[in-house]
Amino acid sequence: MRLLIAAVGRLKQGPERDLFAHYLARAEVIGRKVSLSPVTVIEVAEAKAAAAKARAEAEAQALLAKVPSSHKVICLDPGGDQLGSEDFAKVLAKHRDDGAQGLAFLIGGADGLGLAASFKADRVLSFGPLTLPHGLARIVLAEQIYRAATILAGHPYHRA
Repeated sequence: MRLLIAAVGRLKQGPERDLFAHYLARAEVIGRKVSLSPVTVIEVAEAKAAAAKARAEAEAQALLAKVPSSHKVICLDPGGDQLGSEDFAKVLAKHRDDGAQGLAFLIGGADGLGLAASFKADRVLSFGPLTLPHGLARIVLAEQIYRAATILAGHPYHRA
């Protein structure tokens, strides 16, 4: 099953981008063994609208336009379900085992994701009540995808 991370904004060169790339590469290698690959990334520009709600909606539309229609959609939002790593792995495995061609993770901009993304979402997940910079949210997602693949592969990386 293909995995797609679709996010608003661009990660600049530096430690955040390097760590994100590190976990993406690791996820790709082990993901092949458990049919969770390739893992691709799409970045869309931040919207220029004056109002926060309009920016969030425009960004949601831009993200959704980049997601193949064959993909299920998971939105990342502070109000979503909080899952442990093993349950996150089960979510990925269920989509894969149910025959989903792909799974797209949407990460909004500073104003969050607009309602268009929520309506399209098959699931909404949260990394907890903390406010994370968007670059760090991408790193956490990439690491959790890697961790999920290791769990599904029975690899000792994950120790509960």
